[in-house]
Amino acid sequence: MERGRREKAIILLVVTLSTCFSAYGQEMITDPKEVRALEAIHGRLEDPLGYLRHWVKEKDPCTHWFFVRCIQNQTEGYQHVQELRLMNLSLSGTLAPELGQLKHMEILNFMWNNISGSIPKEIGSITALSLLLLSGNHISGSLPEELGYLPNLVNFQLDSNDISGPIPKSFANLPKVAHFHMNNNSISGQIPPELSALPLQHFLLDNNNLSGHLPPELARMPNLKMLQLDNNNFEGSVVPASYSNMSKLVKLSLRNCNLQGTVPDLSTIPGLLYLDLSRNQLTGNIPSNKLSDNITTIILSGNILNGSIPLNFSALPNLQRLSLNNNRLSGFVPTTIWENKTFSPDAKFRLNLQRNLLSDISGILDPPPNVDIMLFWFKRASLAANQPNQAAFKGALVLQIIFQGQLYGNPVCGNANERQITQFCKSKDGDEEYGVFSNSIPSCAAQQPCNSYSEHVPTLADGCFCAAPFGVGFLLRSPSFSDFPPHCSDFEQWIKDSINLNIYQIYIHSVAWQSGPRLRTFLKFFPPRINDSNDFAKFNDSEIVRIVNVFATFNLTGSDVFGSYDLLNFTAMGYSSALFPPLGGGGSRVNIGTMAGIVFGSLCAAAVLLMAIIFVFLKMRRRFHVSKDQSLPKFPMRIEGVKALGFKELEAATNSFSSTTIIGQGGYGKVYKGILAEGTIVAIKRAQQGSLQGEKEFYTEIELLSRLHHRNLVSLVGYCNEGIEQMLVYEFMPNGSLHDLLSASYEQRLSLGTRLYIALGAARGILYLHSEADPPIIHRDIKANNILLDSKFTTKVSDFGISRLAPLPDAETSGDVSTVVKGTPGYLDPEYFFTHKLTEKSDVYSLGIVFLELLTGMRPISHGRNIVREVNAACQSGMMSSIIDKSIGPYSSDCVKKFLDLAMKCSLDEQQDRPFMLEVVRELENITCMLPAIDNNNIAPDLDVSTSSTSAYSRHTTTYATMEGIELVSGVIPSIRPR
Repeated sequence: MERGRREKAIILLVVTLSTCFSAYGQEMITDPKEVRALEAIHGRLEDPLGYLRHWVKEKDPCTHWFFVRCIQNQTEGYQHVQELRLMNLSLSGTLAPELGQLKHMEILNFMWNNISGSIPKEIGSITALSLLLLSGNHISGSLPEELGYLPNLVNFQLDSNDISGPIPKSFANLPKVAHFHMNNNSISGQIPPELSALPLQHFLLDNNNLSGHLPPELARMPNLKMLQLDNNNFEGSVVPASYSNMSKLVKLSLRNCNLQGTVPDLSTIPGLLYLDLSRNQLTGNIPSNKLSDNITTIILSGNILNGSIPLNFSALPNLQRLSLNNNRLSGFVPTTIWENKTFSPDAKFRLNLQRNLLSDISGILDPPPNVDIMLFWFKRASLAANQPNQAAFKGALVLQIIFQGQLYGNPVCGNANERQITQFCKSKDGDEEYGVFSNSIPSCAAQQPCNSYSEHVPTLADGCFCAAPFGVGFLLRSPSFSDFPPHCSDFEQWIKDSINLNIYQIYIHSVAWQSGPRLRTFLKFFPPRINDSNDFAKFNDSEIVRIVNVFATFNLTGSDVFGSYDLLNFTAMGYSSALFPPLGGGGSRVNIGTMAGIVFGSLCAAAVLLMAIIFVFLKMRRRFHVSKDQSLPKFPMRIEGVKALGFKELEAATNSFSSTTIIGQGGYGKVYKGILAEGTIVAIKRAQQGSLQGEKEFYTEIELLSRLHHRNLVSLVGYCNEGIEQMLVYEFMPNGSLHDLLSASYEQRLSLGTRLYIALGAARGILYLHSEADPPIIHRDIKANNILLDSKFTTKVSDFGISRLAPLPDAETSGDVSTVVKGTPGYLDPEYFFTHKLTEKSDVYSLGIVFLELLTGMRPISHGRNIVREVNAACQSGMMSSIIDKSIGPYSSDCVKKFLDLAMKCSLDEQQDRPFMLEVVRELENITCMLPAIDNNNIAPDLDVSTSSTSAYSRHTTTYATMEGIELVSGVIPSIRPR
């Protein structure tokens, strides 16, 4: 009887398997021609982070390959590739000609990688292609004329590459193209007049090598809204008068184009928002006809304009910026430009009249009606070291400070003291100002804490609600304004209408200006609140896919104000990495038939499993237990930007973790030098017992570290989480640590210049952690051992992680973090021993100690001596030179004194007396500018000696701040390479 039961079970199992395999055999597979094409495409790519490891020949691409989306053709019985979404995966290699065999492909997206080589002409045969997205690579060569025969192409985005040669005239044959983005290349020759027949909305060719004349025919483009041609050489061309007929034009930017002639009368363009004709050789008067009431920005600086300032500028209600500096304007300074303005809480007005021939001021210097707002603007701009009390701002004094420096170089400043306009007349060089906007987050400290994947929804006013957000980073390429806060509500509404969410689900986390000017944004989207409860909430998978696809397929609703955009990245802690790797998952689109197949297949699998269990049970007739084997690998979680590595791979890389490969040891565990299978040299941190984390905590830390990208931070390459093994794999630093360099055994002399640039790199990396990381991070253990140098002597800060998350700026803890001490004696903030709290100023203290080490060569604590006390004593006794490291060699006394003063300010006992990290970076930049040429020549050859100022952004300033450079942002990956 028992034997009969076994035979029935076997028969049932066979029947079930046959049915399931029969159903599986009916699943559509990828067109074999396209499979071969995809294999060829894969063969041309290098994938250092392993994103394409699922691209294996044994599996069908449309079903199993990530980043491939397909459509089904019921007639042919095949699936066809509809989209390749390979954005921001650190891929290198070249584009394969076989791309042309994907005839049904509508979207080709290789943005923000390291692709080199030329564009295959075969792409021109993909007649279904609507989005060609190759921005942010190293693609070179000329533009194939075959690309001009794509009948469905809408977005043509090749910007930020190394493309050269002329624009083919064949591009005039693109009947549907609306977005033509080829800025930041080396394209030469003239703009073909034939392009005037295109239905373009955005024509962006700035930062190229274009020449010839500006084609007047461009005025015939019926839909043109944005014409941006900055930084080209149009050989003395004039601005064609026909451009005044561009009835739909929103933005005209022709900065630094070698233009001559006069400023055209553009008063007939009703919707003009942004006008930049600066840095040309334009002459004559500024047209007296009033421009559009909508205009926000007028930049005419750096020309040879004469005559008086037109009074019509006073009648522009939405004007945010008026730059007329560096011309030959004469006559009065018309105070009516600001007298009749009402400054709302989220607006400001920037006026620059420097270096003209203005000889008098008309009207009186009464402040605008809303004095408090002007005070607020002043505080955000940080134009003075000492901010007077509000009561001190009376009458003209307000404007003297608010408009500080905006009359410099005019004759009116000759008797500035008599006119009480002294502050107007101080020099303030530079016309380009950028800023960072960061929203404040309400305190929810008294409420139920959120789990590690969730956070309090900051947009709800009726209490604290935990939800798991996901983030979207994207870049506004050509915004039509100069000041973001007045457009904040419109921006939220634009996003809301485009992705169909409630307004409270949208949170503008940060906005930062970049050169161009462009506007880099980071948004967080929160799932909807469920029945007014405070339960933890998450998006469902289909909702994430829907929103992701809106951004990835460039389907945001068109906006004249915000212009075109580029997608940068997605961040989604707590959501399925298989669904979201990192831009929406792989596999084909799921229709009803496919879903039915999935459901049926799942039932089959369950049935097979049940039959197998019954069969084994009847055959074995005994219980058995499976003991836990801790050496079994855990299922690896996919995390964007890092590679999951196996224990065996790392064991082989380190010769079975041989003691000869140990290069360091810390609280986390030993650090090994390893060589991966492909030859990459890495540093492997292997957790010791006591340092192991729970699996969720470990992956949370990896996810955070994977989002930290800056030239002055050590990059995380990968990780291992198998059984009892947890390892972090970092890029290897062949020049070791600063501690090694300063040790007696190091033979090479470090000049003052080298030491300053090491200090500057470390400060920039830490400033990124404080101000740009999301969430912000306090390092907590800055020391010479954690400041590393790569093969080019670039400074890299190491040993930062999730255990050092910084608090929100307005949390009830007042910006402090209470934690178990993690610092190192000699570097640890002395206030910690009283407060048991660490802040950003604690990092400043630790870095100050490193600066003292760089200057003196002393250890923080040695033979009972404390470096701060020793330096203080030497300075007070006038013996400063006695403590300077003799191995520095010849040095500039002024530079050393300023560096020493900065180090001592950073290492003051009281936190409130120390500078912020932003101030540290700025001061270091100023000091490096003072270095003599001979010392600059002694700097390691590949050190970054750029001294453009960092962002004037601090998390403690939660609204808006001006700045004069973008060094902080430019270190972030991906970055726009400015020309």
